[in-house]
Amino acid sequence: MILPKIRDPRFITVRRGGTLQDDVHRLLAMWAADCAEHVLPHFERVRPQDDRPRRAIDLGRAWARGEIPWADARTAAGHANAAARDLRGAARYAAYAAGQAAAVGHVAAHELGAAAYAVRAARAAAPEGESEAGGRLECRWQRARLPHEIRDLVLDDERLRNELCWFAFDC
Repeated sequence: MILPKIRDPRFITVRRGGTLQDDVHRLLAMWAADCAEHVLPHFERVRPQDDRPRRAIDLGRAWARGEIPWADARTAAGHANAAARDLRGAARYAAYAAGQAAAVGHVAAHELGAAAYAVRAARAAAPEGESEAGGRLECRWQRARLPHEIRDLVLDDERLRNELCWFAFDC
């Protein structure tokens, strides 16, 4: 469970009664795609012929650029999640990160899901005894790439949802 029971209005668009502006929503989607793409090699090493997670990331970015409707990216999110189902470890978490990233256009709060699953992928891929360090490195990598316009919002979201996200953001 990575989404809170009570949704934060900062991640609900103004059209649906929240405070999220379109430009911020699109930045969240692009950052989530970056997080997912960073760990995607863990999936692609295991399933080099399966393009569903990469396609999900690409369609998440296409939505953010205004090129496709959010429903197309959300459908791709489901396909990325399906690619993860019979896998374990880093490959599975990387596919889930891609699915979360593609779903940001539909529900902006999935931005943190992409980041959290990417941290889980990094932890799972780390050598034995180094998983926590691997997760901290991934978390720091993500934070270094946060656009200024969304930095405070995402960092506060990490603080509020860290427990729901497997303490991925203790970095």
